[in-house]
Amino acid sequence: MPLASFGLNLKSLECFRSIINTGSVTAAAKQLRLTQPGVSRLLKLLEDHIGTPLFYREKSRLVATPEALALLPEVEIALQSIERVSELARNLHNANYGELKIVAPPSFTEGLLSNVVSEFVREFPHVSVSLDSHSVETAMKMIALRAVDCGFVKLPAEHPGLVSDPLIESGTVCVIPAGHPLAILPEIHVSQLDNEPLILLGKGRGFRRQLETAFKNGKVKMQVRVETHTVGSACALVRGNIGIAIVNEMLAMQYASAKVILRHFKPDIRHEYAFLTSSNAPMTRVTRIFRAHCKAYFLANSCRID
Repeated sequence: MPLASFGLNLKSLECFRSIINTGSVTAAAKQLRLTQPGVSRLLKLLEDHIGTPLFYREKSRLVATPEALALLPEVEIALQSIERVSELARNLHNANYGELKIVAPPSFTEGLLSNVVSEFVREFPHVSVSLDSHSVETAMKMIALRAVDCGFVKLPAEHPGLVSDPLIESGTVCVIPAGHPLAILPEIHVSQLDNEPLILLGKGRGFRRQLETAFKNGKVKMQVRVETHTVGSACALVRGNIGIAIVNEMLAMQYASAKVILRHFKPDIRHEYAFLTSSNAPMTRVTRIFRAHCKAYFLANSCRID
């Protein structure tokens, strides 16, 4: 159903986003090449439709209300989808050029995926690539709504608007400071982590629950020193001798060094990632090429530590 059927105006959404980004109607008008009264009028149309103010004035700036902040992620997805339509229309006439928008969780984007994309860009220099990082929930929504062409998400990933193609799997490792007594072992069993300070990710998520079960079954109490959100930050904390991290092997490999040692964690906990596209439309030519490139890359490159 068109936006107009809901009383929404595309320009109003653009003005709303611009005001949040710039903090003023004047700056938003300049950014959008509109008049200041025009931006104010479009914002009022949106506020009248929603039935609540979206900004309040604090000194010389407009500050977003909680309602505005709740609306912003959906507005971003809607506008990106519209922008994507324009981009596709510009590129359909020439099969030798194209654009590819990819989304993935931060830890996947920071290391492994950047290597995959680098090789792809070298092989296909006329394809323009946008690599974005979001939470799993936002990434799945963006893929389903075709705000992006494709993405990578750890399985299981439940969403009715997605096509899932399992792509790569890895185990779990302990990331240990060099010189730690456990670093001499080929693998670390959960029973050997009793009283060890831990650096853990993903509180409330599936992997964390599996870890908690492994500790419970091993009758070992978790001594969590730091909670963090990315594998990179966990490994940096290990480098600082804060504790031992337990993370995805595939994502941790890039951080191995003379100061950071990786050892397999037992019992083994598997991590599987899938290549996701929207079920609402067929893949573009460039997306199909990129999927084939990813499969070849992961087949050719080992994702296990020695």
